[in-house]
Amino acid sequence: MKKIIITLNIFASLSCIALATKYIAVPYIAEVIYREDYKKLVFACDNVMRDHLIAKNRVNVDKSEDSIKQLHSAEVGLLTCDDYDKLRKRMMILGVNEESLAMIGIEAIEEKSNDVRNFVKTHEIRY
Repeated sequence: MKKIIITLNIFASLSCIALATKYIAVPYIAEVIYREDYKKLVFACDNVMRDHLIAKNRVNVDKSEDSIKQLHSAEVGLLTCDDYDKLRKRMMILGVNEESLAMIGIEAIEEKSNDVRNFVKTHEIRY
């Protein structure tokens, strides 16, 4: 009887460790490992989608050969969004929740938007 109780206690302890690893450690480690790559892909995908929308609208207004070429180039750029989507799904499989991914995405846009504003301000033509 004593051996059964010890065995059950060991099993319960190992179960607790396994659950803690799955639901706490793995998501945390995944977030730490993939955070910067995810930020880069969030920002890149956002820019590519914006460029694609602009190119698409340009074709609607002016169906020139140049505008169609720009649209095709923008469509190729959308592959960046595929990389973003794959990484997002990988992180979710590893247990990173939607809220954490959204927060990382917001951080990426905020960080990069300041860089972009400084770049525009530096290179802006003054009249």
